[in-house]
Amino acid sequence: MGFSDRILGKKNVNGGPHIDSLVPASALAGGEVRIMGSGLRPQELLRPKVSFGEHEGTIVVSSDGFLVTRVPEGATSGPVVVATDGHVSNSQTLKIAVPIAENLHPVTSPALDHEGNIYVTFSGSRGQKVPVAIFKIDTNYGVKPFVSEMMNATAIAFDREGQMYVSSRYDGAVYKVAPSGTMTTYAEGMGIATGIAFDREQSLYVGDRNGTIFKIARDQQMFVFATLELSVSAYHLAFGPKGDLFVTGPNDRVYRVDPSGTVSTFFKGLGRPQGMAFDADGNLYVAASLGGTRGIVKITPEAKASLEVSGQGLVGLAFAPGRSVILATTSAVHHLSWNIQGLPLIAE
Repeated sequence: MGFSDRILGKKNVNGGPHIDSLVPASALAGGEVRIMGSGLRPQELLRPKVSFGEHEGTIVVSSDGFLVTRVPEGATSGPVVVATDGHVSNSQTLKIAVPIAENLHPVTSPALDHEGNIYVTFSGSRGQKVPVAIFKIDTNYGVKPFVSEMMNATAIAFDREGQMYVSSRYDGAVYKVAPSGTMTTYAEGMGIATGIAFDREQSLYVGDRNGTIFKIARDQQMFVFATLELSVSAYHLAFGPKGDLFVTGPNDRVYRVDPSGTVSTFFKGLGRPQGMAFDADGNLYVAASLGGTRGIVKITPEAKASLEVSGQGLVGLAFAPGRSVILATTSAVHHLSWNIQGLPLIAE
């Protein structure tokens, strides 16, 4: 008989533990979740026990009104309960992302083509030649090598026709990649090229760690679109529903760049913000830390932030068909059924 079998067989009584909410309500294994409620610490001041189905979570902090627990490896989406002094709380459902590919090294968000195939980089350290630079994960989650002859593949974007583009922070170039995986140079001379994104007119924007956001028109003419501060980490780019470019990278904020290239701060107060994506309602989701917890942070159009997914090492995300999301950590890719409709990356 497992832990949850033992405790779920006992009824919650008055004065026993009660869960009001889980914050956030979604997580990866290893992520921290705050359980809000009452009666969550035993009378003898011992640590409570938290059950994620058949798995017991580690307690990080505990008090009568809340506790912080770490999602155990092997846990799946389902009920979470707290046991104290022989009593068991009501249950609350936690959604847990499922790993679909491991032993990778993405440094930003994955990308999806029109058919729902997922593409993710194995970026490596700067100057490192890895055997496979980009992997393709099909709709059955089969993982196959896709591109090999590229140094430090960084960010991936698709244009309206489904053509793949990939930046390389090694040589400051952006490459076009054919469905066969062969590549040709599309643009070069962009310093340490990192994040890339297309606008509605199908111009490509490229972030350079030296602080420049380049704009490459469809005729491949290149312009300096905006200038930010020098960054020691990658710039990450995403277009919002109103045509503004959003940028993360060098510090604790998300920048908004209007179509004229004017830069302003959209949100301040994140820890190492990285890859981004928008939902259909115009909410921005950022891989970042908020209040000391790493995960996916939702920022509303009114710049109100909340942690929506908890997970260590998250670097980016991409919305997928079926109201789901693909989450990338520094070493793996996960799938989460999230019931959120993503904003199309390319406006029709």
